[in-house]
Amino acid sequence: MKIRRVGAYGICRDGSGRVLLARNSGASEFPGLWTLPGGGVEHGEHPDDAVVREFAEETGFEVRRDGVRAVTADVFRLPGGDLEHTDRIVYDVTAIGGNLRAEADGTTDLVDWAGPAELAVWPLMPFTAAQLGLPASFPDIREMSEEIFRPERVQRFGAYAAATDPEGRILLARIAGGYPGAGRWHLPGGGTDHGETPEQGLARELDEETSQHGRVTGLLDISHRYDPAAVGPEGRPIDWHVIRVLFRVVVDVPTEPVVNEAAGGSTAAAAWFTRAEVDGLDLTELAREAVDRIDEDRTS
Repeated sequence: MKIRRVGAYGICRDGSGRVLLARNSGASEFPGLWTLPGGGVEHGEHPDDAVVREFAEETGFEVRRDGVRAVTADVFRLPGGDLEHTDRIVYDVTAIGGNLRAEADGTTDLVDWAGPAELAVWPLMPFTAAQLGLPASFPDIREMSEEIFRPERVQRFGAYAAATDPEGRILLARIAGGYPGAGRWHLPGGGTDHGETPEQGLARELDEETSQHGRVTGLLDISHRYDPAAVGPEGRPIDWHVIRVLFRVVVDVPTEPVVNEAAGGSTAAAAWFTRAEVDGLDLTELAREAVDRIDEDRTS
């Protein structure tokens, strides 16, 4: 069975450059492996808040978020046989209070500072090794036909593009009827599929919704939206929590936008707009945020 989760993690270093790591306990799916402190984002929780909460639980430290370092994803077959896809948001953080101590009765059982000597011998979670610039081995999962677990509460991970072309036009997609925000102009993008990295999901969504091919030039922001009374396309209420990664994208060779999604998709139309034209559109909150970030780029 395929399952999805979202985790928020932090890279915290001391004055000598050592990194703080936590060891997975017997309650974890991967006991004995060392990991960046952090863990699952609770339903309705902003990842910004999750990394602070998880650090306090696992290390005893109060931390300050210094920025988003990376967003990545991996898939592992769990001991019980399920395929777990985890979207991982990694922050740079600084300890500003508290006292170092191990988590009690949790999924980690030891926390310690690791320098080059420790990193050379401690067994690391692959994503942790990769974020620290060390060799990492990820499993090659090919058996992707299992049924996807669909909980009553939906936590979705999406990748979206603040996309412009060489003329400075902005690419937007209009939400189709029957979906939250129907008729408003939104950013191209959407939920990533099981086994996709955020960048892979974004490239697919750009093609499906707009027929454009762009290149990611930066990671702009992490946001979320929690709507426990949202109504899905089937007309049923869904306890909806979406976590959104916003990428800066440049489409070097723009074409006339065409919606390639199959009938019944969430996108009704797509178009390029000049900056002046955008001001006359009914934008979603995320689209307005992206336009503001594009404006900052132009003035910096």
